[in-house]
Amino acid sequence: MANTASARKRIRQTERRNARNTARISRVRTFVKKVETAIEAGKKEDASVALRAAQPELQRAVGKGVMHANTVARRISRLSARIKALAAA
Repeated sequence: MANTASARKRIRQTERRNARNTARISRVRTFVKKVETAIEAGKKEDASVALRAAQPELQRAVGKGVMHANTVARRISRLSARIKALAAA
């Protein structure tokens, strides 16, 4: 247990940050899941609209330091490739 005032404050800050970051990651997952369900249903238009909505959320997660930039770039690239493949099929 924290003994100093500064350590107690650090614990409070960490808890707040952790809650905020968890919410951000959850929000990103929800947006990505909407894209994936549209892809699985074979709805190209819905999937591309959902991806356009998900991209700012993913980039915001990068800006806030919750996710790594390369991870987000890879995810966006793979999702857009899957949407593009729907058109070809």
